[in-house]
Amino acid sequence: INSKIQMKHFLLPHFYKTIGILLLLLGIVFCVLYLKFDFNYTTSVFAVISIYLDNRFFTITKTNIIDEITLMLFVVGFALIVFSKEKKEAEYLNAFREKALVKAVLVNTFLMLFSIFFIYGGGFLGVLVFNVFSVFIFYLIFFYLSLRKHHRETQNV
Repeated sequence: INSKIQMKHFLLPHFYKTIGILLLLLGIVFCVLYLKFDFNYTTSVFAVISIYLDNRFFTITKTNIIDEITLMLFVVGFALIVFSKEKKEAEYLNAFREKALVKAVLVNTFLMLFSIFFIYGGGFLGVLVFNVFSVFIFYLIFFYLSLRKHHRETQNV
């Protein structure tokens, strides 16, 4: 399969990266408000599964939705950043993207295996929450490090 053709079909225009950054920043604000100031908005929601005091399925329940909104902002923000074109899109970026994705999945897998064996209780729950968007974070780190290395090498030639 020709990866050059595949990547062109999945990448959004560059301006979505800006939208993703704004959503990510908003997610950080919500996270700080939620964790530091106990920001709360309780409302009725439809739940496929609700496990608090009892197990309920396909039910309406009341809950604080700020944590769900915060995670949604992080996931959508990161996804828009990852799946948007660069300002100056070039063919060699596809190889950087592929390598960054493989490295991100490998690092994330090892992190999860380490966590399964050595982190317990509430700490492990925190790792699972981080795991919702950690592949995006690792991907961005590896992609932009590759891009930075490439720019330094081409400037020195």
